[in-house]
Amino acid sequence: MSKPNQTIIVKKVKKAAHAHHGGAWKIAYADFVTAMMAFFLLMWLISMTTQEQKIGLAEYFAPANVSPSNSGAGGVLMGSALDKAGNRSSLPRDVARGTSGLDDKARPMTAGGASEREASRQAANAQANHSAIASLRQALQAMPDIADLSRNIVIEPTKDGVAVSLVDEYGRAMFPDGQVQPYDRTRRVLEAIAPTMRRLPNQVSISGHTATARPGSVQAIDSWGLTTGRALAVREILSGAGLPNDRFTSVIGRADTEPLLPDNPHLPTNRRVTITLLNAEPPLPPGARP
Repeated sequence: MSKPNQTIIVKKVKKAAHAHHGGAWKIAYADFVTAMMAFFLLMWLISMTTQEQKIGLAEYFAPANVSPSNSGAGGVLMGSALDKAGNRSSLPRDVARGTSGLDDKARPMTAGGASEREASRQAANAQANHSAIASLRQALQAMPDIADLSRNIVIEPTKDGVAVSLVDEYGRAMFPDGQVQPYDRTRRVLEAIAPTMRRLPNQVSISGHTATARPGSVQAIDSWGLTTGRALAVREILSGAGLPNDRFTSVIGRADTEPLLPDNPHLPTNRRVTITLLNAEPPLPPGARP
């Protein structure tokens, strides 16, 4: 018996091609990786720089006209942001308050506008000190052989001017123990900054300081004579490197009477010699005697 004819049905399934995926995600991922690399590089640089270098970077990137009232960052670089009051000079806060913190009615006035003259003098000194600090740091950066002393050289503005301190810190001393003549590396630092100090108009004051002897220890060296001798030795080196003698106003030893760290007067950091570039004296009124 023959089989009936059967219809053979062949079903062909066509697979649809996948939709094309764009490459936007690749660009976004590359941007993310780049940002992470930049972030970790920034963190590494911050961890490797010293406090003095951080301050130098902050001063380098500080804009010329900012408002001292609002903090833009509040972090290491202490950024400032503009506010609705307008642009103000990027000066120390006490100087800025003296020039723009009071209006004309509230500002105390004296004959001849003495308050305005004093504020103008403070602003001029602040700008001059900023320039002096930059010049001194540039002179030291030109000597890579003393880079290991960067933490022992503190350059900072003070109420009297610009202070350059040679500090015993981080296990490294600037003077041999009990001696008035400095190490050769200290002498090279002084000889490096002397030409810059000569170009600046400031008068110079030098003071020597030491740490307080610990209770129970025997102090065999007269601290007054030691600090005075070190201050004199620094003056002689600066003078020999070209700084005129008429630029010095005082050379004094203060022993342990002015510790750098009052809460820890025994620490070696209190041993230092400070060279101060003094602010310009205000002009005398007509007819006044010095």
